Amino acid sequence: MTENGVAGRTVLVAGATSAAGIAVCRALAAGGAHVIAVGSDAGRVSALTDTVPDVRGVVCDLADLGDVERLAEQIHAHQRIDGLIHLVGGWRGGGGLAGQTDEDWDFLERRVLTTLRSTTRVFVDDLSASDAGRLAIVSSTSVDSPAPGGANYATVKSAAETWVRAIARGFAKTAPAASATIFVVAALDGLESRLATEVVGLWDAKRASDPLSRVLLSPDG
Repeated sequence: MTENGVAGRTVLVAGATSAAGIAVCRALAAGGAHVIAVGSDAGRVSALTDTVPDVRGVVCDLADLGDVERLAEQIHAHQRIDGLIHLVGGWRGGGGLAGQTDEDWDFLERRVLTTLRSTTRVFVDDLSASDAGRLAIVSSTSVDSPAPGGANYATVKSAAETWVRAIARGFAKTAPAASATIFVVAALDGLESRLATEVVGLWDAKRASDPLSRVLLSPDG
């Protein structure tokens, strides 16, 4: 395996059946990575593997720690991962502060934060042991400029960023070859290809010098 570059790396894409997930899986596979594409819906995972046949599709409830642990057992029977790209998300909001319902909070917390906590807790040792471990999530500009109608969403995204910062601090102490990246968008629609290119580039040597990067992606470049 080469010191740099995505070719030959094993990368798990969590939330792989979204438009962004499909674009990322396609770009990673084209770059020579071994892609494990994970989603919760069997039909959508099957459609993904039909569209991008070079990836391995897996059905898993990423918010269920036990399910993720069983996924890891399956993977570790053959390999360890070099990258975890967490794209599980969703948006709920509106209605000002009074409209920030408990139901929306539970939805966002489970999809955005719990899935991130589960996958990283299970796979962080893989990333730390790799000679180029990479973790990436997609966050939102609303973290820096939250509005009342999106308070639930911005709060959960902020928590996700904090979780990743903690992991990056651990990388800095014990796994200097590993790094974490937070991609920040106002909206991901239209930026799927840009995100895919950035994800493939995570294995460039220049990106490995800092244990944490926060990268703004915008339509203007």
